[in-house]
Amino acid sequence: MAKRLMIVLILAALSLNLTLVTGCANNAQTYGAVGATGGAVIGAVTGGFGGAVVGAAIGGGAGYVIGNEEDK
Repeated sequence: MAKRLMIVLILAALSLNLTLVTGCANNAQTYGAVGATGGAVIGAVTGGFGGAVVGAAIGGGAGYVIGNEEDK
């Protein structure tokens, strides 16, 4: 369990760094990417691979909506 959690956290950190380096065009894209990463991490820790997919979808959608509202 601890090894799996460490792998997930390392992948999350790498994914978050990639979203910051790419320089998204607007807040909606940036927040969507960060939300998807965070949702995938939380989902993977709590529910395995299926949880990661669902968490990424929900987190990405929520992040996009929040970023889109901030862009307005």
